[in-house]
Amino acid sequence: MAREQAVYGNPWVAVRPGDDVAVLARRLSSAHQSFIDAHDGAAIADDSRVRSVVLESWMRSRNKGVDPDVVGAPEMLEGLDLESYRSSHPMSLIRPVVRKLLVEDAADTGLLIAISDAHGRLLWVEGDSAAKDRALSMNFVEGADWSEDRVGTNAPGTALALDHSVQIFGSEHFNRTVHDWSCSAAPVHDPTTGQILGAIDITGGPRVAVPEVLSLIRATVAAAESELRFHLLNSPIPLTASAPRLETFGGGRPTLVRGGERIPVSQRHAEILLLLAEHPEGLSADHLAVLLDEGELDGVTVRAEMSRLRKVFGADRLASRPYRIITEFATDVDDVRKALDRGDAATALRLYSGPVLSGSTAPGIDAIRDELRTRVQAALLRGGDANLLAKWTTSVHGREDSVVWEAYLSTLDPKSALYSQVKAKIDLLDRQLGL
Repeated sequence: MAREQAVYGNPWVAVRPGDDVAVLARRLSSAHQSFIDAHDGAAIADDSRVRSVVLESWMRSRNKGVDPDVVGAPEMLEGLDLESYRSSHPMSLIRPVVRKLLVEDAADTGLLIAISDAHGRLLWVEGDSAAKDRALSMNFVEGADWSEDRVGTNAPGTALALDHSVQIFGSEHFNRTVHDWSCSAAPVHDPTTGQILGAIDITGGPRVAVPEVLSLIRATVAAAESELRFHLLNSPIPLTASAPRLETFGGGRPTLVRGGERIPVSQRHAEILLLLAEHPEGLSADHLAVLLDEGELDGVTVRAEMSRLRKVFGADRLASRPYRIITEFATDVDDVRKALDRGDAATALRLYSGPVLSGSTAPGIDAIRDELRTRVQAALLRGGDANLLAKWTTSVHGREDSVVWEAYLSTLDPKSALYSQVKAKIDLLDRQLGL
């Protein structure tokens, strides 16, 4: 990033002074096509046509399985569920500031102003009415999930993923459906805790991706955070209690952390919460039953369990038809994934302190457990850091992981005593596994 900034200027700006927008659009469209056609993106890893912040986001989008051609049916929060959620959300406190600085002048400009929560869900989308109608075709609407995980590279989603203001121009969007649009966005933080509360976004045509618009977004965020400070000075109530958080790692009882209180929860409730966190679009009772226990549970039993869970988790945090979580919610599984998405294998390994709900035999939990272990292992093998490989081989995850043991061996001096010890361990594993 430092080299890129030295050569190209601010890497977070999409259209620099002097750029020919038409030429830039053609260049990026060609680069995007090359990326989609390639199997792993390596063909353009050093391509000067694409900013590194965009290429890295494309890679994350592809790894998450985002469709580059279709913005599917949005994972919506609608009606009373949306009204209740956004009216109690701390981003509602800054809406008057955003309206005054951005929305009031957006009529007949082709611009849309969006406010999202910390997970990329659009709470409000206001501005030019014709642009709002056009945006319906890509589901850029209130209540829709526009996280990077859901729709790929886009300014609000990528700003939240990276915790940094960013612009995305035309074909820099991962999804072709969004290539006619450009956007500038920046995250908003709780001025006391530093926690990301959401993002402010301007979406429109190519002129949205110039440096002046990014400066405007940053100035609006600064004004919004000043408003939040004023609120805190005049109210004893914090902007928001820390998001409820589920801790699943290790062999102990799973724990729900809420408002500074640690609440042990049953394995079944932990399974349900983790599965709902994995499926923000929601799950029917029958689908949830299959993920919990193939063939042994029915919808009636799940509905009874959900009724009990509401008393523990909070009825206002769970919606039904389908069942879904409608509040900010964090899990230790997500913490590890976010570290991996940033390429921070060391943090991922430090956080990954035990198997996911080790006592669970639920098929849906088995899948999460296997996926997370595979991703962490792959990151360690790809990085080849001897210290991290060594830590993995001494962890509950990697004590019998012959693949990582072999990778660790390759980092050692064949003449060292440690090499001989690691080689002996590999030989033992081979005998135990019958290799």
